[in-house]
Amino acid sequence: MDTVADVGEDSHRGVAHSIGAQVRVARNKHGLTVAKVAEVTGLSSGMLSKVENGNAFPSLTTLHALSRVFKVPMTFFFETHQETQGCCYVKKDGGLFIESRGSKVGHQYQLLGHGVGKELSVSPYMIEMTDTSEVFPLFQHPGVEFIHMLEGAMVYEHGGKPYHLSPGDSLFFEGTTAHGPIELIKLPIRFLSIIIEPGPDDRSQR
Repeated sequence: MDTVADVGEDSHRGVAHSIGAQVRVARNKHGLTVAKVAEVTGLSSGMLSKVENGNAFPSLTTLHALSRVFKVPMTFFFETHQETQGCCYVKKDGGLFIESRGSKVGHQYQLLGHGVGKELSVSPYMIEMTDTSEVFPLFQHPGVEFIHMLEGAMVYEHGGKPYHLSPGDSLFFEGTTAHGPIELIKLPIRFLSIIIEPGPDDRSQR
């Protein structure tokens, strides 16, 4: 797992601090030490400390691993960083970039906004893929997901069934079933992903 550690702009630094605070809250709530969480997630204790202190952005893979350990949706980590007016405006190339690099992969996620209501939590991402050096992992998460292809071509799997996606194609599916790209046919690939999960009020009633 890797993290984007260079936190430069003030807006991005604020997001990093918000994410770090949520990670610390979840860790303390479960009574886990930094060392224990690092052991379970495969992240080093030093990097986890940097994430909690807002000095590093966790990658999407890291957030996914943390969400599984703490039993929360990935959007939980963004809940304290919301616009007070209930509106999130993101200029072109202005979203939070989260690069999932693994060993050699260059898949890039751009968080375009985030909103948490009483019943639903919504996170739209712009996802770009330009590297075929590693097989893309399959994901599972609460709620549903909508993806819309903008550029390139790929085979996307959901529940073991492959779907050939080209610009203009869409998929809407249950997030709890394993899903993700399994073959990158034409690069670069760019698609919009919108993840809709239960909001905090709904989670508290489970």
